Amino acid sequence: MARQYCCQCQRPEKACICHLMTRVDNAPHVVVLQHPGEVGQSKGTLPLLAGSLVSCTVLVGEDFSEHEELKFLLERYRDNIYLLYPSEGARELGSGQFLGQPAGGDSCIILLDATWKKAYRMYMLSKVLHQIPHICLPGDLTGRYLIRKTAKKNALSTLEACCYALGIIENNPEKYRGLLEQFVQFNRFQLAFRPGGTEADTAST
Repeated sequence: MARQYCCQCQRPEKACICHLMTRVDNAPHVVVLQHPGEVGQSKGTLPLLAGSLVSCTVLVGEDFSEHEELKFLLERYRDNIYLLYPSEGARELGSGQFLGQPAGGDSCIILLDATWKKAYRMYMLSKVLHQIPHICLPGDLTGRYLIRKTAKKNALSTLEACCYALGIIENNPEKYRGLLEQFVQFNRFQLAFRPGGTEADTAST
């Protein structure tokens, strides 16, 4: 018998995470560029994030240099768009500071959903991303991604990075606390499918 999938979160019905989604009306529009290798990844946080944010676009690919929908979004938000990526020239986010407009305004942030190695490749290939301002998160944030670890210090999941960034941009971290709490429940939900319910070993990437 064929495995049944949830039509909303696209996961097997027994692993459906729709009950963990919590509606959040984010001010800046969120665009997530997802590496093809992350599509269908059971440990991935993007389905929970995209299913919870009111304003979110997901684009799948590796080289977005000629991606028409991304080009449209870059033009749409050309005066108020940032890439959340810790490049050498990235500006660290400060509370309520985003292109000089409190609470985000009519703005957009772009995130990369991939392992660090693949995210770097996506960034290097997608030259169009080099042409917009970059922002990064404060270095003192800690993640709670128990099911998928990395050797990179202070690494965050896509969901955590997005929630922290939006909370700072909108000067309202409390607004995203509920979704971050659901993320903790997501970790526990995923651990329940593992023998012994153990946490992930540290990965090499």
